[in-house]
Amino acid sequence: QVQLVESGGGLVQAGDSLRLSCAASGRTFSSYVMGWFRQGPGKLREFVAAIRWIDGKASYADSVMGRFTISRDHANIMVYLQMNSLKPEDTAIYYCAARRSLLITTLHETYENWGQGTQVTVSS
Repeated sequence: QVQLVESGGGLVQAGDSLRLSCAASGRTFSSYVMGWFRQGPGKLREFVAAIRWIDGKASYADSVMGRFTISRDHANIMVYLQMNSLKPEDTAIYYCAARRSLLITTLHETYENWGQGTQVTVSS
């Protein structure tokens, strides 16, 4: 059974950086896509970034392109989201997700496994 545990959220100021971590367990993830999604207050859950485990191919939402970087660590089975130049509109609960497929998608409905989320708050 896949388990995903996020950490690294917090309260920061606009312009600061944060790195979110997702500890993954329960499977061999070579045939998975790992994603980060977020849900802000009163908003729908939205795609942030995703990475294909086997080759590191990544995809980003337009709103975070150039500011966020997704990566994975094979040895420790971790997925990271490095967030730079944070803005107040990045405030949200951030979720790690896993999809058993080699196809990267942006739709949260296509991801089978989810973590509990970590809160990121960016003050202006």
